[in-house]
Amino acid sequence: MTYVLKKTGVLIISLILISLLAFLAFQIIPGDPTTKILGTDYTPERAEALREQLGLNDPLPARYLSWLKGLLQGDPGISYSYFMPVKDVMSGKIQVTAALSLLSWVLVMLFSIPLGILLARFEGGHFERAGIVLNQVFMAVPPFFLGMLFTYLFGLVLHWFMPGGYIPFSQSVPGALGYMFFPALAIAIPKAAKTAKLLRSSILNEMNKDYVRTAYSRGNSRWAVLRDHVLRNAMLPVITYLAMSLADTVAGSIIVEQVFALPGLGRLLLSAIGNRDFPVAQCIVVIIAFIVVFMNYLADIITQYVDPRVRLS
Repeated sequence: MTYVLKKTGVLIISLILISLLAFLAFQIIPGDPTTKILGTDYTPERAEALREQLGLNDPLPARYLSWLKGLLQGDPGISYSYFMPVKDVMSGKIQVTAALSLLSWVLVMLFSIPLGILLARFEGGHFERAGIVLNQVFMAVPPFFLGMLFTYLFGLVLHWFMPGGYIPFSQSVPGALGYMFFPALAIAIPKAAKTAKLLRSSILNEMNKDYVRTAYSRGNSRWAVLRDHVLRNAMLPVITYLAMSLADTVAGSIIVEQVFALPGLGRLLLSAIGNRDFPVAQCIVVIIAFIVVFMNYLADIITQYVDPRVRLS
């Protein structure tokens, strides 16, 4: 319980600091949002009135506290570009990014765990050597580059999907998920390669321990030892990494959305920054940072329950 309380305290402090940094970062960006909002109707008098209306003339600490209070209450403010609540602007975008991130994460697990086990099972063979080479290649390729390759090969050459032809969930859930498959695959492949390598190394490390030699002495085959004795212990660092990789898939989704023209948080974030729509940009940054920090927190909690030795350390 003490371990969990300590981690929870660190989580809360981290989130407060993240919110403060996100708020301050967008206050120092050059440019006046009133210029974008007013456009051709800009005059110094109108700009000053709008600044007063938006609270931009208030002291910085007061603006931060007011924004933080609204954020905690589920009301992060009004969009400067859309003139509507930020939560309404982001509602459909979050759905797209969340679905893409979860689909990517599922693909990471489906690919990496069987591959990592097979690489360890056939250690020293041709399969392992070929797998390691391909693994290194896939680890080195950025998701956005894979996204461009998939768009060209599967979209423009093979016509398996229409680039830019995203189908909203409101029209067809299977259609939306089908369009997301290749973006999710572009995100998942490098992470699956890293996870498979981690699992292989963890399994081989466990295979050198005394309890494995004892299992062999009882007449168990290599596969039986791997399945019944080694895999549970070897999965501990992989479980932790998978929990943290869910946060990484969110960050990857933000980038890959640009390649496949998906209407998610990534496109909205770039648009908000360009239009000086600070309430929207701040909220997106805080959400992404919260997911990253929370998943690391969750990974620590899972680890200490799976392996009680972590609590003692």
